[in-house]
Amino acid sequence: MPLTPFSFSTVSDIHLEWGGAGQLGALLAKRFAARTLLLVTDRGLIDTGLIAPIEVALAQAGFVVTVFDKVAADPPEAIVRGCADMARDKRVEIVLGLGGGSSLDIAKLVAVMLGSAQDLSEMYGIGNVKGQRLPMALVPTTAGTGSEVTNISIITTGETTKMGVVSPQLYADFVLLDAKLTVGLPQIHTAATGIDAMVHAIEAYTSKFKKNPLSDALAREALRLLGGNLLAACNDGTDRRARENMLLGAMLAGQAFANAPVAAVHALAYPLGGHFHLPHGLTNALMLGPVLRFNAKVAAPLYAELADVMGVPGTGDNQARARDFVDHVLALMDASGAPRRLRDVDVTENSLALLASDAMKQQRLLVNNPVEVSQEDALALYREAY
Repeated sequence: MPLTPFSFSTVSDIHLEWGGAGQLGALLAKRFAARTLLLVTDRGLIDTGLIAPIEVALAQAGFVVTVFDKVAADPPEAIVRGCADMARDKRVEIVLGLGGGSSLDIAKLVAVMLGSAQDLSEMYGIGNVKGQRLPMALVPTTAGTGSEVTNISIITTGETTKMGVVSPQLYADFVLLDAKLTVGLPQIHTAATGIDAMVHAIEAYTSKFKKNPLSDALAREALRLLGGNLLAACNDGTDRRARENMLLGAMLAGQAFANAPVAAVHALAYPLGGHFHLPHGLTNALMLGPVLRFNAKVAAPLYAELADVMGVPGTGDNQARARDFVDHVLALMDASGAPRRLRDVDVTENSLALLASDAMKQQRLLVNNPVEVSQEDALALYREAY
């Protein structure tokens, strides 16, 4: 069979090193000429003491650092604009995002906003960023979103709605993977972010239009690493091998879904985050089981392949192996301690119809699902998750 034409893009420079954040100043200084730096992070990381030694390392390498620490989960436009305004006042020349997915998403957009006269409101959608950006480096502190290697930023645009900016300008110039930064992540957040990364790998592997040999290879290796280390990382947060494998797996999954986009799990997760202010990784975990079962009627051959990748025991045809795969993933989720039912996180039953209606607005994602999702389907999936 001849190969179907495809394109693949990712960041150009990735460095993995346990404790590498302590050398971040030197790592950046040899890659970038700019020295007036904006550090985008959240107050929680500052309060833990994680940021202070990194600031010292940056200062020792000659960087003048301005810290923006007002990042919030599911960041609204006002936070993005406030960060950009601060950076302009300080005449920032380089942007460093350090933290969870929200910090990285804000850093990516601010780097673009500082390098371009284009307004944020004009950037939403796919390929709508027109200008250039400032130099940018990203350092994740969770093994989940993969935002450090994606060309995507998700922003809360109203009381309950989210929109994405998808454009090649959002790929970073440099990414540092230092799993030591993830050691302090609590068990429940380790579980939710790890499952989030597994969702990225699974949805990239089953993406309807843009899956390709490179994204498939990355998704398979990501799922092998994530599935094989999730419980170890949850059970012992200081397990270096597990933490490094989870961070590497999350990054590989990010590279996969940046090129083979995610689908119905994310489309149904976004309204949950918008209406109930639940963390993104958790909402993905809550919707994964129902969507896996819904998609199995088409995706069974791919699920069977992933069962083999994860070393799931069992034999039989594709349908049997697909069931083995789904059961294995759900068992992993149960053992990780992540909440499994919408009712367990205070989602109300009378909100399900509204959630289903809002999910249908995520057509950018739903078109990638291997099975078409109607509003009635979405409602049934929420009911199953409830």
